[in-house]
Amino acid sequence: MGFWDKKEDNYEQVYQNDNFEQNKSSMGHEVLAGGAAFAGFKAFEDHQRSEGKPVSHQFAKELLAGFAGAEVDKLAETRGEDWFDKEKTKREAKKHAEQMYDEHYVDGQGADQYNPQQYGRPEHIERREW
Repeated sequence: MGFWDKKEDNYEQVYQNDNFEQNKSSMGHEVLAGGAAFAGFKAFEDHQRSEGKPVSHQFAKELLAGFAGAEVDKLAETRGEDWFDKEKTKREAKKHAEQMYDEHYVDGQGADQYNPQQYGRPEHIERREW
């Protein structure tokens, strides 16, 4: 199981789990961060592809961190996380999202920038029926 697979599994556990309310107290910040990173990556991809403009890797990662952080905020509201746990989860989600970005665009495709016209979505996001 690769890094992307694990984050997709985290997403399933957090977002697609009918028993989430019953299990939310047992989920660690690592699982929440992974799920938020995956969902944030999807939101980032949708936004950037609708814009259609190339951006630097640094700017893409800043946007990605914002989307992942927004997902953490949504999850924290439903889980009743305190400020410390929420901030810890945001840092983890940012780290995971950046690793996913690097793995797909920098390492996997050798891209010199994020260009939605030149490079396809990550397969884990593309294959999902959102």
